[in-house]
Amino acid sequence: MTINPEVPVAATGDGPVAAGHGHGHVQQGAEASASTADLVLPLVAVGGVGVLAGYGYVRRTRRARTRTTPGVVSPQPPVTPLPVLERQAGAALVQADDCLRTSREELAFAEARFGATAVEPFVRALREAERELSAAFAIRLRYGQGVPEEETARRQALAGIVGRCAEAGRRLDAEAPGFDQLRALEREMGPALEVAEGRFRELAGRTGAVEATLADLNTHYSATATATATASVTGYVEQAKDRLVFATTHLNQARQAADLGHTDKAIRDLRAAEGAISQADIFLTDVDRLANTLAAAGELVPATLTGAEAEIARVRATGTTGPTADADSTLAAVREELTGDGSYDPLAALRRIVRAMSPLGAGRDGVLGAAAWLVGRTDVRAAGGFVATHRGAVGADARTRLAEAGRLLDADPADSATADVLALEARELAEQDVRVHGNPYAGGAEHASGVGGAVLGGILLGEDADGGPPLAFGGPDTRKRRGLPPPYPETARTD
Repeated sequence: MTINPEVPVAATGDGPVAAGHGHGHVQQGAEASASTADLVLPLVAVGGVGVLAGYGYVRRTRRARTRTTPGVVSPQPPVTPLPVLERQAGAALVQADDCLRTSREELAFAEARFGATAVEPFVRALREAERELSAAFAIRLRYGQGVPEEETARRQALAGIVGRCAEAGRRLDAEAPGFDQLRALEREMGPALEVAEGRFRELAGRTGAVEATLADLNTHYSATATATATASVTGYVEQAKDRLVFATTHLNQARQAADLGHTDKAIRDLRAAEGAISQADIFLTDVDRLANTLAAAGELVPATLTGAEAEIARVRATGTTGPTADADSTLAAVREELTGDGSYDPLAALRRIVRAMSPLGAGRDGVLGAAAWLVGRTDVRAAGGFVATHRGAVGADARTRLAEAGRLLDADPADSATADVLALEARELAEQDVRVHGNPYAGGAEHASGVGGAVLGGILLGEDADGGPPLAFGGPDTRKRRGLPPPYPETARTD
């Protein structure tokens, strides 16, 4: 074929080729072969283009079927509503916090049995889990304050809470088999029972003295002052007795089961008794602690009042008068209580002085700082004791504020006033949760056996007629390994 940029035509020779010119025949054959190749290669190329075009069409069609484009309906996974994610995050916080508290309680019994050195790995695991949970609570606090604002970022924050809680549980789960091996309750039930029974007897002996202490407090303060001075421990002696009733029942059952060789039941009863003993200790200790704090606060009020008045005078000397008026009024009222004939609540008096001086930038050091720290520490401990002994009903909001209050108090005593505010909010929210949950001390068989209080305290899960199985050292996976159900439904105790 001729090479023509326009139309290709067949080439023609001038005449026949002379016979005997072999070279001419070879050249003609070569030309024929070349012509054939010129025709075949374009056909192959065209065929290849067709195959590629067909393959590309198939791929484009498949992509169009699997992606969302205008006019094409494609199934999409449902987006979990934000309120559901919030409930899940709250449930994760409650579960992780309960696992930590329960692990801490059982660890105390192991330490009493084997000593501090033997339990060091488990103490480290607890501290690591506490750091993870503290970070989760910090995210939850900011989330409640509206940070972050954008929805995608808020979803990520909730995922972060769940992830931190899961890591806290993982740290505990990783050490749970070693902890079980240390306690070896299957073989060492007798010594473990002796430790629990010893603590039980000590608490039973304290109950009468603590009851007398609380009665003295109520007698010392007037009817008006009592409402605030001892309100944080009202009913605590009765609840301690309730936990001890439950404990003695399960200690006896553990002994009987161990004697009969029913090891699993013996372990279950022992752990239930240990949980009740730990909470009875909290109730009694909080009463004694309040008595000591009120005495210390009473000694501190006069010096704090004098220091506050001197601070106001200093502020006025700088020409500032506006914020001092309210402080003057508060200090005058406290001084009137102090010099009056009736009793007053010294802890509440300190709290009022500290709050009155805060707008003036005072109360972070000196005697005012000491007063702020005493008040903050007292209220953080009181809120912590209430949550620990009522955790079967307390949700995530109260626990979040309590965690932040504790963090502030430990990080910087100058933040004691802020910690105190958060602790009081935590206590109020926790009490609301308990009121919604209901009162297990209203009477009936559950009250008589202490089961109602044990469920309220989170000692038992409340799934069975007798309150369900007790919890123990470990995280969520340990619960599953021991055949325990999930701790809380998605909608329960999550605020």
